[in-house]
Amino acid sequence: MIQNFEHIIWDWNGTLLNDTELSLNIINELLKSKNLNTLSLADYRRIFDFPVEKYYETAGFNFNDYSFEVVGKLWMDEYERRKGDAILFEETVTVLNFISSLGIDQSILSAYSLHTLIEMVNNHGLTKYFKYITGLDHIYATSKLEIGKDLIKKINVPLQKIVLIGDTLHDHDVAGELGIKCILIANGHQSKERLLLSGDPVLNNISDLIA
Repeated sequence: MIQNFEHIIWDWNGTLLNDTELSLNIINELLKSKNLNTLSLADYRRIFDFPVEKYYETAGFNFNDYSFEVVGKLWMDEYERRKGDAILFEETVTVLNFISSLGIDQSILSAYSLHTLIEMVNNHGLTKYFKYITGLDHIYATSKLEIGKDLIKKINVPLQKIVLIGDTLHDHDVAGELGIKCILIANGHQSKERLLLSGDPVLNNISDLIA
């Protein structure tokens, strides 16, 4: 499957970086601070969504009482403080190495803040694998569609030769808007049951790409 493409666009959080548990722990701490019910991992994967404001409301936050901007910043400040706790998926380096050995270019398209994204990718020793690293210019994890359009222009290969690999239905939506293929991975921020609704190929982990 992978050999059919000339460029792989990776999502970062939940696809290459295993930060689901960290994200869950932080949202639960915020929920506790507002005397709201906490989430199990299954609950989290069932309701996590983009834009994250919608997911926060489903989790129980009432933005009539406090603003999304305040809660979002609290979450991101804590994530920034503890982001070193998140590790790469066990298969990440092996898969990136294999794809690189095939002569296929790779990039990252993320709803994460670009400055911190570049820092994290570099700290994990992965910068050498990516032709382009793209993220948002703010901390609120809104849609990455617009920066995706810019990335497609930079890549400049036929759309049928590009695939986006991610872990959420937002990745499916973005790929559809960009006119490219999508493969979804089911051990990140959304459940396999939800991802299967997309109609895209859904793999258990990224090592299945090269199995």
